[in-house]
Parts: sequence; C-alpha cells; structure tokens
Amino acid sequence: MALITTFLTALCLIAPSNSAPPVDSDPTIYDLENYDGETDPWDLNNYSEGYDYDDVDEEIEVDTIAPPPAPTPEPPAVMPGTEGEWEGEGEVEEVTQPALPTAAPNPPILDFTGPGLFGPETGLDMPTCLLCVCISGSVYCDDADLDHIPPLPKDTTHFYARFNKIQRVQTRDFVNLNQLKRIDLSGNQITTLEEDVFRSLPQLQDLLLSDNHLQTLPELPQTLRHLDVSNNQLRSTGLHREAFKDMSNLQFLHLSKNKLDFVPVPLPDSLRVLHLQNNNIQTLHEDTFCNSHNIHYVRRALEDIRLDGNPLRLNLYPRAYVCLPRLPVSK
Repeated sequence: MALITTFLTALCLIAPSNSAPPVDSDPTIYDLENYDGETDPWDLNNYSEGYDYDDVDEEIEVDTIAPPPAPTPEPPAVMPGTEGEWEGEGEVEEVTQPALPTAAPNPPILDFTGPGLFGPETGLDMPTCLLCVCISGSVYCDDADLDHIPPLPKDTTHFYARFNKIQRVQTRDFVNLNQLKRIDLSGNQITTLEEDVFRSLPQLQDLLLSDNHLQTLPELPQTLRHLDVSNNQLRSTGLHREAFKDMSNLQFLHLSKNKLDFVPVPLPDSLRVLHLQNNNIQTLHEDTFCNSHNIHYVRRALEDIRLDGNPLRLNLYPRAYVCLPRLPVSK
C-alpha cells in the first residue's frame, strides 16, 4: 500500500514539467501595461506609409484592340521545271487546271419545209415561237426573213407575217387551225395561193394580202369580214364567178391598184367599203350597185366607194348609183 502511494506521488511531480508551454525564441517581451501604441504594428492608420495611393488616380486609357487579320495562306511553292505540280512533304500533288470555256454549239437549223418532228400536222409551239413572238393566240412573224409559212400552234387566232419573202402559200400551211380568225401576209412576194388554202378555216374573218404579186384568188371562205388584196396584179378573169355573192358578213373589200376590168358583181348587202381605184374599169351597169327590178331598193350600208383612177365617166351611168346613200368617188 505504501508502495502504490509513493508511485502516484512521483507521477504527479513529473506531469507539470511535460505540459509547460515552450519558451518563444524571440527575446522581445511586450509590456502591455506600459505600451504607448506608437509602434503598434496593428495600427491601420500607419499602414499607408508603405503604399503610394497616388498611382490609383492616374487615368488609365482604354482602347479597342481589333482582332488580328486572318492569315492569308501562301500558295505552295512550285518546283522549278515542274509546272502544274506542288512541292509537298515527300510527295508531288498534281494541280487540276480550271476548264477553259468552250464555244457554244451552233443553234440547230429550223426546218419548216418538211413534215418532220415540228411539221404543221403536229401543231406544236416549237420552233415557231422561238423564231416569232407568240402572245395569247397571236403569232407575230413580221420582218423575220421567212420564205414560207412556219408551222403554227393549234390555238393560233391571229397570224402576222408581214414584210417577208414568202412566195407560195400551201393548203398544209393552215391545216387544223380551226380557231384562226386573221391572216396578214401583206408585203411579201406571194405569186401563188393553192385553191383550197383557206377552205378549212371555219372562223377566218380577216384576210390581208396587199402588196404581193397575185394574179388570181382561190375560193374564199364565206365567213370573211375584211378582204384586202390591194396593190397586186389581179385581173377580172382571176376571180371566181360571183366570188363575193354569198359573203353575208363582208364589210370591207379593198381591190385597188390591180388590173380589174369591171366591178366584181354581185356585191353582198353587208358591204360598207369598196375600194376599186387605180384599176382598168371602164363601164358600169344598172345592177352593179342597185336592183333594176326594184325601184325602192336602197343599199344603205355602202357609203364608201372609190372608183378614181379608172378610165370611167360616172355621168354616163346615172342609174347605176341611184340606190346609194352617197355618190362614188371618181376623177
């Protein structure tokens, strides 16, 4: 018991020496009771002595810096004596040269004479509407250096081919053109019209053939409203007998500057204008314009008759125009 007590007492004496704090190596001792604060390292008022705040007041100039331009790749070096090749790393790459422009092929020659792909029986828009101008059923081929009628679209209603070199008009030129209302071939060199050339046109109203070389006229459709064959070489023998008798819609008949020997009678009552100047007409008859069997007959529509330029004296035939609302024009 005494031995245990002695051992515990020894432990108590050793413990305080092991737990004592170590002595600081800095010999400076701060006397807190006599400290005057002049050399307080924690005094923030004295902290400015080591830092110059004037630098903050300097104006800092800020500018916008443009991004550097994208580098332009340099073309690869060409090895001397090897045109068209690039110098690469251990290999030669062939350069593909751009293809040179080639000359456009010559346009195809349009053949209107035969019954080929674009023959008149096809009625296709090609190639006439490339050569001419096609607008809403009207085909304009004026002054196009044509020497024949091109194949026309089936829906053609008005056809103009003035001032060309056409010499002959054939029946096949207007086949299956059931909507055609007007044909104007003025100012060509036409000498021949086939006999049936206009017979298959059920709606033809205006036929203009002035300034050509016609000596005869074929059979004309009764649907005509306007016929102009002035300045040709027509003779009275070149007209069908009673050629205009059944044309109940005919209003304008221009036959001036031809070689006619007489007025082509009988004339339809629908006629409004009759131009026969500069022909070879020498005589008139009582029934040329009037009806000798009906003294009350009056031709009211015919108000414009031109007979000037003919070897004709109107005063010799007073009964030939008593039914007219206006006297004919003569020399």
